Amino acid sequence: MKIRNILILIGCAIALTGASLWMGEQAYSWFPPQAAAESKLIDELFSFLVTLGTFIFLGVTGTVIYSIIFHRAGKYDTSDGPPIEGNITLEVVWTTIPILLVLWIATYSYNIYAEMAIQGPMEAMHIHTMASAHAATMESTTEPVEKIEVLAKQWAWVFRYPNQNVTSTELHLPVNRRISLALQSADVLHGFYIPAFRLKQDIVPKQTIDFEFTPIRPGKYRLRDSQFSGTYFAAMQTDVVVESIEDYNHWLKLAATQKPVPANNQAANEYAQKIKGGFTTGYPTVVPAPPPLVNFPS
Repeated sequence: MKIRNILILIGCAIALTGASLWMGEQAYSWFPPQAAAESKLIDELFSFLVTLGTFIFLGVTGTVIYSIIFHRAGKYDTSDGPPIEGNITLEVVWTTIPILLVLWIATYSYNIYAEMAIQGPMEAMHIHTMASAHAATMESTTEPVEKIEVLAKQWAWVFRYPNQNVTSTELHLPVNRRISLALQSADVLHGFYIPAFRLKQDIVPKQTIDFEFTPIRPGKYRLRDSQFSGTYFAAMQTDVVVESIEDYNHWLKLAATQKPVPANNQAANEYAQKIKGGFTTGYPTVVPAPPPLVNFPS
């Protein structure tokens, strides 16, 4: 009987492990395409957490359901269960396992964050190299092509490429090249967030925050403000174009030949229409900053 119970437990553990690993693999399909080297690391961490969470969830709920079905009291049994107290082994087990799990998650998460080397406000504490397992996605270039200046304001993104003196409201990036951004805010707290890159960085007023990452998939993605920055913050989004280094250089040369013009600004347009139509909500509204002058409006 004892051997039979042990075999049943082993079978349940194998089934739980298989279901958890399967669910962890499914987690990769819940996100947008992996467009940055850092997104692979983030997805690995998330898959690990989903696998671990699934194992715990199925294990706990399975135990509860088993107890309800096979160990419930009889219909008219109102007696108390046997008093169990002072079980040192049980107390050590249910204290040690959560502590080990938390340490495991914390260590793995920290290693992933260090491996990403995205800098941010604590760049002095970060490791500015990627592990060899992910070096193939970075290809050859560890030095950023140039530091792109990013200005966030209510409600527009402005990108400046200082080497060519080009400004744009659309972020262009070369693929498979290390990118370095200098993030600044002109007014309130903003959030630089590109879902396809799995990257987010708060932009604090009166601070310049260095931010590094590596795009690996050509295409057009969306940059959003992850922080509520006022009335029209939902309109504060723009395209991120990842392209070959040849197309990137061609775009820079083309943009440098164009005279600065006012960019199309959805927040300013909506505010102007509201004023023109005489519509009022009765709530205070922050007037959008004037549309920025850029060489390349999105």
